[in-house]
Amino acid sequence: MSLLPLPAPAPAAPLPTAAAAPARRYSASPARLARHVLTVLPLVLIGVWMAADWRGLYAGASRLTSADPWWLLAGLGFACLTWVAAAVVRQGAIPERLPPLLLVASQFAAGAANHVLPASIGAHAVTLRFLQGQGIPLPRAAASLALYSLVKPIAKTFVLLALLLAAPELIRLEGLVPDGGTLLMVAVGVATVLATLALLLATVRPLRRGCLGFLHTALTDARLLHTMPSRVLALWGGAAVTPLLQAGVVASVGASLGLPLSWAQMVFAFLAASTAVGAVPAPGGIGPVDAALVFTMVAFGAALAPATATVIGYRVLTVWLPLIPGVLMLSALVHRKVL
Repeated sequence: MSLLPLPAPAPAAPLPTAAAAPARRYSASPARLARHVLTVLPLVLIGVWMAADWRGLYAGASRLTSADPWWLLAGLGFACLTWVAAAVVRQGAIPERLPPLLLVASQFAAGAANHVLPASIGAHAVTLRFLQGQGIPLPRAAASLALYSLVKPIAKTFVLLALLLAAPELIRLEGLVPDGGTLLMVAVGVATVLATLALLLATVRPLRRGCLGFLHTALTDARLLHTMPSRVLALWGGAAVTPLLQAGVVASVGASLGLPLSWAQMVFAFLAASTAVGAVPAPGGIGPVDAALVFTMVAFGAALAPATATVIGYRVLTVWLPLIPGVLMLSALVHRKVL
């Protein structure tokens, strides 16, 4: 029998005190509260917006009651395909493979958020959260959004030029081309913005360092994507198809209301209007694009009343009809922590 002293027993773990348990509950409650707020907030915002614009909603719905329902159904089909096309472009802007169904659902939810905040901030925020939830680092997710935003207007411009070359006899440009004074004002505005950006980059070192790092990440991913044929097809093909699908909604609504314009003219009217004023920071382009679209269709020979009704019907199919389901989808994705 050993005479050495026995080792001292290990101290028992302290029991949680009454003050510690409430602290843990309190630390977890802000996350739950934020999740609940984010789930309900989109519904509140949409409700406020619907209350503020109920006249436009009622006018569009009343005009559509006399339209051809089959053409409206075709327009709704084009509208649904735009979410699929947006998901294809988003996949083409990221090298990693994303879950297709969740990606389409996120773009459906992003469409609702896009009509609440200006300059596509809502849609980009939803997509950014989705990409981060799929394990994409924040710099690369932001670079994907930048590539998406850059490719879309370039592809739309090429589609517009191709339409001009394919059907020059169907499209009259009289009254659509701005005069020299307007072009000069646009050129001065663009030059001012570029000069201000260059001055900020030259004088603010942290901003310059951050922009250079972001540009390096964006260019690296862009080079990688353009070595993958499937991503190139998804990125550029989806970006070219998206405005055609949106224009198909306008043409279908115009056909349902008996608008005396050809499909080529209505497609060109939408492409020209959205290209000319699409950079105006309005939620979903509502307002500037609508006014430009009515002006373009009237310049092609349509009467003001049916042209206005066509734009209202287009907004009903692309904004108001999918708005509540889109907000519910957004809330569900937030609740399930996909966003």
